[in-house]
Amino acid sequence: MAKTDFYELLGIERGANADDIKKAYRRMAMKYHPDHNPGDTAAEHKFKEINEAYDVLKDDQKRAAYDRFGHAAFEGAAAGAGPGGRGFDFASGFADIFDEMFGEFMGGRRGQGAGRGADLRYNLEISLEDAFKGKQAQIRVPTSAVCESCQGSGGERGAKPVTCQQCGGHGKVRAQQGFFTIERTCPVCSGAGRIIEKPCKGCGGAGRVRREKTLQVSIPAGVEDGTRIRLANEGEAGLRGAPAGDLYIFLTIQPHRFFQRDGANVYCRVPIPMTTAALGGAIEVPTLDGARARVTVPPGTQTGHQFRLKAKGMSVLRSPARGDLYIQATIETPQNLTKRQQELLKEFEAAGNDKTSPESAGFFAKVKELWADLKE
Repeated sequence: MAKTDFYELLGIERGANADDIKKAYRRMAMKYHPDHNPGDTAAEHKFKEINEAYDVLKDDQKRAAYDRFGHAAFEGAAAGAGPGGRGFDFASGFADIFDEMFGEFMGGRRGQGAGRGADLRYNLEISLEDAFKGKQAQIRVPTSAVCESCQGSGGERGAKPVTCQQCGGHGKVRAQQGFFTIERTCPVCSGAGRIIEKPCKGCGGAGRVRREKTLQVSIPAGVEDGTRIRLANEGEAGLRGAPAGDLYIFLTIQPHRFFQRDGANVYCRVPIPMTTAALGGAIEVPTLDGARARVTVPPGTQTGHQFRLKAKGMSVLRSPARGDLYIQATIETPQNLTKRQQELLKEFEAAGNDKTSPESAGFFAKVKELWADLKE
């Protein structure tokens, strides 16, 4: 009986990339997995074919041989054997499959040493001025630190670790489930392959104790909200001398009472008295570096007008450059007028014409035209 084309088995094109192959394999493996099809021998056979196809197509050398010679590339070797004659070990292959499909969701990290300390997250809130200038922040992190009594070994002074009898020093054990063999971390030694016969009284053999650690964090100028800073090996200490995890600092920038940030640029809404906007003048505005900047307001300035102050904005990360500061004018209408002030404004209104308020005059003129058209 002719074997089914490997690409057809996975439902992919011959030009599919590695990610497409993996996604297709996971989809098909879940569909025909024996646990989802109990007692279905056809599904079981299909599952084996899918694994054989994936074993070939995920390997660049095997795939190249298959693309050139088809199934003939592997004739003369065991079922699923590659060009080098190495057969497909279904049990170990399934262990790899299980790890690929579920390892990330179970919190595992491939290539990570047994007992490695967990990574930690610390949320740090800073002001916009701190983000502009940069700072050295001191933080206190509750974590697991190396036990001083045993120096992280987990054993009493002079005690030496011995080979774990459960896993024979491999750090992993295998469990048989039907025709499947699932490999998992040894529950006795936690993957270390060794155990402590005389555990340290200070840490109970773990090699680490709970402690609050004080750290200095260097925050560079120009950081943005959500920036992540990694401190290598400052996470939880590993079990019995295993490597420590990492500490990740997540930055949050507090809202500012004057400024709004947009990348490297900063915006500041400034209310301007009606008289200053009408006659012209000058105002002083704050900047992020604590200085003052003088802004000249031309006569007739309207609400919404922006004044750009070059290089007065935010620092740019890892650069001497700075963004710009934009002053957004908001013309303030006078309130709580005295009787004399009201009289003066009425005189001003009476002496005015279309040139004094051209925008409103033009708008209402168009409104009158609209009403006239509706009456016709």
